[in-house]
Amino acid sequence: MAISVGDKLPNTQFLVMQDGIASPLEFEEISKGRKIILFGLPGAYTGTCSTKHVPSFIAAADDIRAKGVEGIYCLSVNDPYVTDKWEKEMRADRAGITMIADPAAEFTKAIGMAFTAPMVGFYDRCTRFAAIVEDGVVTAVSVEEMRGVCDLTSGSAILEKL
Repeated sequence: MAISVGDKLPNTQFLVMQDGIASPLEFEEISKGRKIILFGLPGAYTGTCSTKHVPSFIAAADDIRAKGVEGIYCLSVNDPYVTDKWEKEMRADRAGITMIADPAAEFTKAIGMAFTAPMVGFYDRCTRFAAIVEDGVVTAVSVEEMRGVCDLTSGSAILEKL
């Protein structure tokens, strides 16, 4: 079952690159006592993710932080080397957005957001979503119903919910 308002998110371990090394990052480290935005997408370098979803959060990042958000995190089912390279190429890091890798889709599956589309090589990828999370609890969440669309989950859409 997909996450919904009021759900406490699991303290799953992600991977991020730190000084060129793949390093573990627990969800609790980024969420405990903080208000964050967590948005998930099917994958690094994919069409809508690269042309719409991430750019929408880059454009809205300053306004989102002005509303009291302490961190913006982009989740994808990729390895940390790919997410790190994508983060830099998209200049998401300059906007204060951290790409977090869920390589085995453990978090993605635990929150009920995994999907598989073999015709494009996607196995246990993350459904496009955006959530406001306070102290590990979902206070607002939007999920796109159609693939290739980024309306309900864009940076400006989540900004309106803050």
